[in-house]
Amino acid sequence: MTLQQLKYVIEVARSRSISKAAQNLFISQPSLSNALKELENELGIVMFIRTNKGITMTPEGVEFLGYARQVVEQADLLENRYAGAQSPQQHFSVSSQHYAFAVSAFVRLLKNYHREEYEFSLRETKTYEIIEDVKNLHSEIGILYLNDFNENVISKFLKEGNLIFHELFTATPHVFISSGNPLAKQEYVTLNDLIPYPYLSFEQGDYNSFYFSEEILSTISRPKNIHVSDRATLFNLLIGLNGYTISTGVISRELNGSDIVSVPLRVDEEIRVGYITHKNVKNSPLANIYIEYLKETIVEEQVLL
Repeated sequence: MTLQQLKYVIEVARSRSISKAAQNLFISQPSLSNALKELENELGIVMFIRTNKGITMTPEGVEFLGYARQVVEQADLLENRYAGAQSPQQHFSVSSQHYAFAVSAFVRLLKNYHREEYEFSLRETKTYEIIEDVKNLHSEIGILYLNDFNENVISKFLKEGNLIFHELFTATPHVFISSGNPLAKQEYVTLNDLIPYPYLSFEQGDYNSFYFSEEILSTISRPKNIHVSDRATLFNLLIGLNGYTISTGVISRELNGSDIVSVPLRVDEEIRVGYITHKNVKNSPLANIYIEYLKETIVEEQVLL
């Protein structure tokens, strides 16, 4: 086993493709495939499985990747400390439901990351894809919520993917509406108050189950429904159509301005928002920093409610 082979494993896991990884590593595809096969034979495990959708990792591969990352990170630290080498390009990925605080924390991470080169990813995406991204190590961190309705189903998927849910905060439901909406000045709103207004929700694609909905109370029938795929469109429709959506109430004034307001929704529900990680993979230093920025951002934006 060599340090170079460990780097090969990390790049293939990141690229999800042997051919793409070979291009990024500046070696031929057969050379990379042979190096990986030699390593698997040496260790007596299979790490990668080729599918029509690309490369997936076996549970043994995921566990090995966690150790490989630690060894390579330590080797880089040694090289930078004693050889005066340039710091390697860093990679970090997050998959999240559509939360402004996740974006705010990501912005804070980048503003305080003083490197010439990096490759970061922030995917605001569907609930099932968040779980798959962290399960398959395409993202280190996934951000989603649990409540009494979806917890059993989501927890089953997390357990099957060797994922752990870490709670960040518990919120009472709020509605996001335009500051010009007739309900904006109310102390709270009820479900009956909302009947005349269009209900906006994020589409979930092939996994459009009530349990994967990004909004609580997804089983309630509403006369006016609009499904969207991104946060900017949703906010534009909140303003343009006097629509509403249901969320945690935590909103970023810096990112979203004052056109959108948060009003408590009078229902007997709670939302437990948290992040998921893979239990066989140690958090990278960047992941730990991002988690701390998440916690700080949430506290700051909750104070503004």
